[in-house]
Amino acid sequence: MSGTIARVKLAVPRETAAGELRVAVSPDSIPRLRALGLEVTVERGAGVAARFSDAALEAAGATLAPDRASCLGGAHLVCAVQPPSADEAERLPEGAALVSFLPVSTPAAVVRQLVLRRITAFSFELVPRISRAQSMDALSSQASIGGYKAVCLGAARMPKILPLQMTAAGTIAPARVLVMGAGVAGLQAIATARRLGAVVEATDVRPAVREEVQSLGAHFVELELEAQAGEGGYAGEQSEEFLARQRELIGQRVEQSDLVVTTAAVPGRRAPVLITRDVVERMRDGAVIVDLAADSGGNCACTVPGEEVQVGGVTVIGPRNLPATVPTTSSQVLARNVAALVGHLVRNGELVLDFDDAITAGCCAVHAGEVRNPALREAVQAGAVPSP
Repeated sequence: MSGTIARVKLAVPRETAAGELRVAVSPDSIPRLRALGLEVTVERGAGVAARFSDAALEAAGATLAPDRASCLGGAHLVCAVQPPSADEAERLPEGAALVSFLPVSTPAAVVRQLVLRRITAFSFELVPRISRAQSMDALSSQASIGGYKAVCLGAARMPKILPLQMTAAGTIAPARVLVMGAGVAGLQAIATARRLGAVVEATDVRPAVREEVQSLGAHFVELELEAQAGEGGYAGEQSEEFLARQRELIGQRVEQSDLVVTTAAVPGRRAPVLITRDVVERMRDGAVIVDLAADSGGNCACTVPGEEVQVGGVTVIGPRNLPATVPTTSSQVLARNVAALVGHLVRNGELVLDFDDAITAGCCAVHAGEVRNPALREAVQAGAVPSP
């Protein structure tokens, strides 16, 4: 199935979600988009929080729009970071295409508006994990930044330093860091903690990541458990019996750590609880847990999404949207992902929707008044999307 829209206007509205400081284009990406034959229109102020001034975006070739309505007016393609609100979705140009994050947790009311407006919505969460789609993989680019920032955040909250130091006053032992989950975020957390001089251990339900962990100078904690495989390189959802045994085996490692970074998540599901309250209560005084799975419920039983809590002498941090706290870098790499995906969809200055193509079909969540993604469709049909 395919369709073609001529003379594409690409619109980039200012992000309105609380705490969202990123933007979908950068001064570097705009020339790439224009080279595709696109007219790039950016709402004034859209890049300011990411330190991309209106003047810099205009100098790169973008047309500045004074407000959201004029930015979106006549647009064939809208590029954003966060999914729109229901009200914003209602004001998208009918029949336009949307490129943004669009998780299964997107409110059903938003998805219904996309359907009613006959929006063709492409979701970064659905970009297939195949080699020719790597440049479009915004989940990975943002996860890498999140893994880096998690260690920096944890190190700043710890009452001790990470590296070994040999001084005239004696030797200071290095901190012990445990990273749970060795996906993109976990591997970046390992690399960052190692660069800061910590002794790092890592665990993952996928034994295949052992070599990657070891190549970064960390010790891979082997768990003699048989995990369920996931799709696209992700870990699968495990049984409660598996998780209970995993918690038992890893508990002692957690208790001995000064900093624990948890990254375990299953797309479209609540994050598995890997650290129970009783384990937290037995951790060292001054220890810190940074839970990168806070947005989907948290890997630690004590995590409060978006907050920092104290459990005895342990600090548990549940950051939400951590990449947005480093908006310049996050926007730079995200803008490249956007340009790569748009470049795949645009040919000779026209937006071409070729649903025989694995990338186009794979990441298209909504099209022609229909929710194409099964998980998103199931959530909408249920009337509401379950919260973590």
